[in-house]
Amino acid sequence: MKEIKDLRAAMSVPAADRVFAGLYGETAAARRRYLALLDRFSRTFPDKTEAALFSTPGRTEVGGNHTDHNGGHVLAGAVDLDVVAAAAKQNGAVTICSEGYPPFTVSLSELERRPEELGTSAALVRGVCARFRELGYRLGGFCAVMHSTVLKGSGLSSSAAFEVQIANILNHLYNGGALDPVTQAKIAQYAENEYFGKPCGLMDMSACAAGGLLMIDFQDFEAPLFEQVDFDFADSGCTMVIVDTGGDHADMTDDYIALEHEMKAVARALGREVLRQCTKAQVLENLAALRRQVSDRAILRAIHFFEDDERVLQQAQALRRGDMDAFLRLITASGRSSWELCQNCYSHKHPESQGISIALEVTRDVLRGEGACRVHGGGFAGTIQAFVPDSLRQTYVQKMTQVFGEGAVFQSRIRREGAMEVLF
Repeated sequence: MKEIKDLRAAMSVPAADRVFAGLYGETAAARRRYLALLDRFSRTFPDKTEAALFSTPGRTEVGGNHTDHNGGHVLAGAVDLDVVAAAAKQNGAVTICSEGYPPFTVSLSELERRPEELGTSAALVRGVCARFRELGYRLGGFCAVMHSTVLKGSGLSSSAAFEVQIANILNHLYNGGALDPVTQAKIAQYAENEYFGKPCGLMDMSACAAGGLLMIDFQDFEAPLFEQVDFDFADSGCTMVIVDTGGDHADMTDDYIALEHEMKAVARALGREVLRQCTKAQVLENLAALRRQVSDRAILRAIHFFEDDERVLQQAQALRRGDMDAFLRLITASGRSSWELCQNCYSHKHPESQGISIALEVTRDVLRGEGACRVHGGGFAGTIQAFVPDSLRQTYVQKMTQVFGEGAVFQSRIRREGAMEVLF
């Protein structure tokens, strides 16, 4: 930690411009944001004269829609929207003051699960702290103010960014930064699964913790393999745009669970645990027997898994050789597969609500064969992802804002840095 006055002074030197530009692509607004964060920290915790600054990015899924939970590959990237925090050590408790949310405190002497906290930020903090203690890492209290541009419901994993940020702060304040990204991601996943009450894979947390554009291989869930894919979309002639179509994710938990379980049911019918241990050929060769054991939808979702898993490898190869046209064709194919096979563009419980379907159709109409689009993340409600040619970007943003409202459109870039202490 440093004296707050020294942190403020450090932000005015040229080296700070390089830090801000690397994280956000600009400097002036970022500097104002960090200075405002320190001002709020001093007002909220007037007895603290030292602090440290932390940043954890949101994430975007670029390839591999619902492939992670069955041991497949995913292409995911950290984005330049993040959760920033000013934090300082304190004894015995974690106190969080996030802008726009009520403050709360979690005692480090009371880290058992609390059913009444399901679905809350306090549950995530309690779960991360409990896991630090269980794994034998150093654990201590801290107070923090936070500000997030990873808006809740934006489809960019605000919850993953928040819980990884808690692990990030504990990692640097008490463990010398020794925890690697995979470990931090697993701790965050534990908190979300066991304390928050949401079943989820490891992709979101991994991308937030590691940064960059990652191809992640989940064949071994305990030790996923990370491989950086070096590609700069800024030079591609396209902008990545996320559009929030609205909808309530709270009512979609059963849809998410069913999708994973149906894929695994096909694997079990073939004598395996997950689809990564099977092949598409085995499914097609055993269709008659499989249809007596599982639903037709489960079989179609399994076929989606095999095809989208292979597409991730092809996408990474296309980007490495700089073939943006091939990459965009693969994005289009992935989007079509999610619609026809994975069937996660709307909930079959609420067929009257199809914001994602509307967004995809409007996108195709605006792009007219250029760029690409697909459902983004879990699906059923929420966001789509589009790669929009720069010549159509303004038209596209205006149209999607007109349809889905102000604040629904996010233009983003891949950020190289994952969860980090911000040093000037």
